[in-house]
Amino acid sequence: MSNARNPGRDGSYRTGYLRSVPWLRRRAAWFTEQQARTGELRCLVCWRLATRRELELHHLDYSRVTRIGERWSAREDHEDLCAMHPGCHELVHRILDADPVLRRHRTRPLATVQAIRIARSRLGLLVGATR
Repeated sequence: MSNARNPGRDGSYRTGYLRSVPWLRRRAAWFTEQQARTGELRCLVCWRLATRRELELHHLDYSRVTRIGERWSAREDHEDLCAMHPGCHELVHRILDADPVLRRHRTRPLATVQAIRIARSRLGLLVGATR
């Protein structure tokens, strides 16, 4: 299994799923739930406050994303997703894509945690700090 970006075999993940009504509803629900849980929205990488329009969601687990024929199902648990600014999200993906250990020898959640630590270090943020 690879922790690299999930383009899908036919590219349908990005062109289909991320534009599908089930994903857009799941995304909206995630932000609503996160706001209710914490009272705010923050990027998990840089910790800056943000609005839902300023954030993307990173998948820690794709197993609940399914497609039957042309229909997508978005059943990700809240903990399967985390919010990131687009630039921070891209940096995390570049780290995951480039590092063979993170790409192949860790679970996706563990690989993401390590990639976030590396991203924070590259951004000059304290690695062990929280907010």
